[in-house]
Amino acid sequence: MTGWLSPAEAQAVWLSLKVSALATVVSLPLGIFVAHALARWSFPGKQVLNGLVHLPLILPPVVTGYLLLLTFGRKGVIGAWLDQTLGLVFAFRWTGAALAAGVMAFPLMVRAIRLAIEAVDPKLEQAAGTLGASRPWVFATVTLPLILPGILAGSILAFAKAMGEFGATITFVSNIPGQTQTLPSAIYAFLQVPGGEPQAFRLVLIAIAIAMTALLLSEWISRVVARRIAGA
Repeated sequence: MTGWLSPAEAQAVWLSLKVSALATVVSLPLGIFVAHALARWSFPGKQVLNGLVHLPLILPPVVTGYLLLLTFGRKGVIGAWLDQTLGLVFAFRWTGAALAAGVMAFPLMVRAIRLAIEAVDPKLEQAAGTLGASRPWVFATVTLPLILPGILAGSILAFAKAMGEFGATITFVSNIPGQTQTLPSAIYAFLQVPGGEPQAFRLVLIAIAIAMTALLLSEWISRVVARRIAGA
């Protein structure tokens, strides 16, 4: 034991934080774009896109992980090309864990940001447009500042979801200590060996603390948004 956590436990927590942070940061720009498209645009296939975005919430996580393996594995449709051309491998790597966590957390991020965009009065955006501002400039100077609390709330929820992701991750990248063993995978592994309950319990406490902190922070940001809209 080193301090409160053993090296293996601390490594699993640190890897989970790294995986969740990468998953959140990388998926955020796409999340904002998709949320804005669903909230403001009309285009063919909009409902199909909406369904695809939320599909990971409905599918069993193991199915999502298997689909990721088929797509981004070394012999997958995209994974083989990435491996041969860029030398980029996701399967059984911590970056693959970040990919799986990001896919599973993406619907929560998009939903929070989409609700924030829908709460913005379109007349404000239209007024800026009548003054000659382009659509990207209107979004950057009018919409983005107003939806910033929603972006923060969505990012926090996505981070918390990524921290707790297990099924898709273990299917796509397995459970390799020090490489792909995240906090949920470590809890599972400790529960499979005799005498591993104390280690699992400590990690459970950490998981609960992180999840509760994220939920409380998200709720606080939501209340800030509601007060801002009411005072507008």
